[in-house]
Amino acid sequence: MAGVSLLGEFEHLVLLAAIRLNEGAYGASIRAEIAKCTGRAVAPGALYTTLDRLEEKGFVSSRLGEPTPQRGGRPKRFYRVTASGARAVTRAQLAFGALAKGIPLFGASNA
Repeated sequence: MAGVSLLGEFEHLVLLAAIRLNEGAYGASIRAEIAKCTGRAVAPGALYTTLDRLEEKGFVSSRLGEPTPQRGGRPKRFYRVTASGARAVTRAQLAFGALAKGIPLFGASNA
């Protein structure tokens, strides 16, 4: 795996949330999805810094939606996980699974 960019924990969460949200992935919805699934409050600055970094790595792409009156005429920026982003998540999930296999984690099964 030399030369493979590994995901940080928060990058991993952001990518998983964006995958879950599919076409509805934008800043506020990603923050809400992470909070709902993990109980972790996410600061907007941390999220947008991470999304920018993921876009630089080629793991997400973004597009502007239509301006809406609810947002004062500003458009939402929607995010989509790219094929390389999906591969990065898959690699991370497989690595975590391999490392956890056979380790009893507080009564959970990792067979």
